Amino acid sequence: MPEHTFRLNGEQVTVEVADDVRLLWVLRDLLGVTGPKYGCGINVCKACTSHLNGKAVNPCAIPVKDLKETDEVTTIEGLAATVDAELHPMQQAWLEQDVAQCGYCQPGQIMAAVALVRRVAEEGREITDADLDAIRNVCRCGTYFRIRAAIRAGAERM
Repeated sequence: MPEHTFRLNGEQVTVEVADDVRLLWVLRDLLGVTGPKYGCGINVCKACTSHLNGKAVNPCAIPVKDLKETDEVTTIEGLAATVDAELHPMQQAWLEQDVAQCGYCQPGQIMAAVALVRRVAEEGREITDADLDAIRNVCRCGTYFRIRAAIRAGAERM
């Protein structure tokens, strides 16, 4: 089996796995990182949303062979460390807005929200309704109004 090395939540990791295995299965099954959820496995539901070099990606769609040693994968487990805090401001906003019902989609929702807020800030503008509409993560419980409120609240603190 080939070896694949990349950074995960600030730590260098190496796994021995076939090139075509998707990053989601490497994270969950080999590395024990369960924040990114398996929802559809075909890059549609976005329950597995994580960051690759700061950008929102869906690990279910990324073959592990595509990662380089210098690539940084951040999952919900490592998000707070990116701001050197117990909770990331977006996670805190999620709690304050009482977003979660079943909670299954929440790690992916939060990771998508953080990437959106960072991108909008880099563009030097405020978050718009169109930006929020562009987040395509599925929430079967339908807490979209609270998700949107939490994104706006979290953005104020980021």
